Amino acid sequence: MIYQLALPFLFTMIIHAADSMSYALRLGGMRTRRITIAISLSGMLLLLSRTSNMAQGPLLGSMIDSARESGGGSIQMGLHIIILAAAVGTMIAILLFPTTVRWSARMVVHLEKAGSIPAMVKSLFHLTKMKNAWTYVCLARLSMFKQLMTGRVPRRLMLLNMIVTAIYTCGVLATLYAAYMNPEQAVTASQSTGLINGIATILLAMLIDPKLALLSDRTLRGEVPVAHMNKIYGSMLVSRLAGTMVAQFLLIPFALWISWIVGFL
Repeated sequence: MIYQLALPFLFTMIIHAADSMSYALRLGGMRTRRITIAISLSGMLLLLSRTSNMAQGPLLGSMIDSARESGGGSIQMGLHIIILAAAVGTMIAILLFPTTVRWSARMVVHLEKAGSIPAMVKSLFHLTKMKNAWTYVCLARLSMFKQLMTGRVPRRLMLLNMIVTAIYTCGVLATLYAAYMNPEQAVTASQSTGLINGIATILLAMLIDPKLALLSDRTLRGEVPVAHMNKIYGSMLVSRLAGTMVAQFLLIPFALWISWIVGFL
């Protein structure tokens, strides 16, 4: 089981670290007032996340099949460990967030100058620029979290983001566990991810993304200080971490819910 968990753990960690670091790219774009270029750069993180997700899927499916054949009762613990990987990936993103913001701001400028991502990547491999990159390294400190929690905190936005993250984190795993519990309807259960993740998609598209877009536009117009957006994105990262922890408690209820639904099909 340990060997079967190693790669899914790694890929899950990469997926959540990359998704979390996309906030740093947006913030770096706002600091340089080149938000559109920053969004295009986020495609690189999206590519990394989707590639890891593509590799993760068959590995998780193989883990479920092996557990069913061996009758292993440790599959539930294994899925909880995979969710733990999501928390670890988010924590890595939080730790590297100040560094990623600084690097993102520089990458946006380099992309504008180079004109394309391949040309930018080629230019970044110069020895001088690679040495300069270390001057932008700054890990998150406890004082940053204390500053984040002082003053007005976007509690509603944090709560929504926590819920969305929790659902996305355990949605696929819950359907796989439901497939494990219902071998006679395994295919139906494994294809029911949309019943869970659809809720998160609606919340994200209707309530979270529009709010962040409005705040970003107001920042670019000078109506909202960049320091406030630092706090917003910092709060979003903290709520993402909380969401990965809440997902631990949603795995079994969601799996039972999917099992109940497929029982009527």
